[in-house]
Amino acid sequence: MIRIGPFDLGKKAAVVAVILESPFETSKKAAEMGADVLEIRLDLLGIRNLETAAEIIRKVKSETELPIIITNRSLNEGGKWEGEEAERIGLIKDLLSFKDGPDAVDIELSADRDPRDNAIKAAKTHGKTVIISAHDFSKTPSSQEMRETLEEAFLAGASIAKLAVMPHSMRDILDLLEVTLAAKEAGRKVCTIAMGNLGKHTRLIAPFYGSVLTYASIESTTSAAPGQLPVDELKKVMELLE
Repeated sequence: MIRIGPFDLGKKAAVVAVILESPFETSKKAAEMGADVLEIRLDLLGIRNLETAAEIIRKVKSETELPIIITNRSLNEGGKWEGEEAERIGLIKDLLSFKDGPDAVDIELSADRDPRDNAIKAAKTHGKTVIISAHDFSKTPSSQEMRETLEEAFLAGASIAKLAVMPHSMRDILDLLEVTLAAKEAGRKVCTIAMGNLGKHTRLIAPFYGSVLTYASIESTTSAAPGQLPVDELKKVMELLE
């Protein structure tokens, strides 16, 4: 079973719609398109104020009734946050205590260890799902390195370990899918993605190998990561493949 906070999403991989602009309008549209989860990208939305972030999350949850992941992505992991690391992670941590706050957090494995671990501890205290992510925008590491990265995420406290890589060959993609399947067979919850045009199809098929989340865009012309597909197209094809 996949759980995001108190939400039981069943056995199928959850389609996560990435909210990167006009949060109220795009969240409602994502819900209408069939998204299972919303990811509020604080860094892309330019939100730095705690009360503003909390009010947006509260209103989006009320209007869509969907679970929410909050992410405040760092520059070196493909995000847009500019500022102190402690402030970046502190905003995530402080949002966890709000009554109608987020249901899950996504924190980078590469984040500064002490604030990262404090945020993870706070998330677990408040019953939130912890996604610990790692991104490689230049290559696909070896299978052994990918397994080690996922294991490091679990050791750091991940409920779900997320790994996104950039493939340069179909062999790279096969290696990622093999690592994904091995994690599934070991009872581990992972999210794996091969980015870019070459890896676009993994957003459809990685769930069949054990990836419990797959990320999608609301508009075909705007996405938070290379290779994302629109929510409704992704859902439709996944249903055809079941």
